[in-house]
Amino acid sequence: MPPAAVHKSRSPNDSRRGRFRQDNDYGHPFIVIAVMRRLSVATFIQAMNGFEMKATIYHNPMCGTSRKTLEILENEGGDINVIEYLKAPPSRGELKRLYQRAGISPREGLRDKEPLAAELGLTAPSTSDDAILDAMMRHPILIQRPLVETEKGVRLCRPQDEVRQIL
Repeated sequence: MPPAAVHKSRSPNDSRRGRFRQDNDYGHPFIVIAVMRRLSVATFIQAMNGFEMKATIYHNPMCGTSRKTLEILENEGGDINVIEYLKAPPSRGELKRLYQRAGISPREGLRDKEPLAAELGLTAPSTSDDAILDAMMRHPILIQRPLVETEKGVRLCRPQDEVRQIL
């Protein structure tokens, strides 16, 4: 340990000289270790609880928002399952489940700025959710990204900080 990071509390009657005391300024010696290792608070709490965050991200490496969301997940630590959905799209049932868990409709999960969405008539208000899901299965580029799932829920992470709600 670097000397500057070690906080020792001594008094003339202290028989524990040179040892960490649990009542140091940080509250607990493990917190000192976390600070010294520059662990994120979430990673520290997970380690203390014996819990490792698990997340699945439906990712497009060409998308800046998707890359930034993945970076946030990586900084938080844990087990991250990266699915490049353009190469391995989710099934219709899986996509429907993700949208339901996120509390959004397939229309809200549609990448409506993609020219193909307009070409296929998916931006029309009368287009059904089933038609949108069918189009997403044929053309995964229409799936808005990134979608992230953890034990705490699912979020369409636009902007990328939305992911913090489920960490």
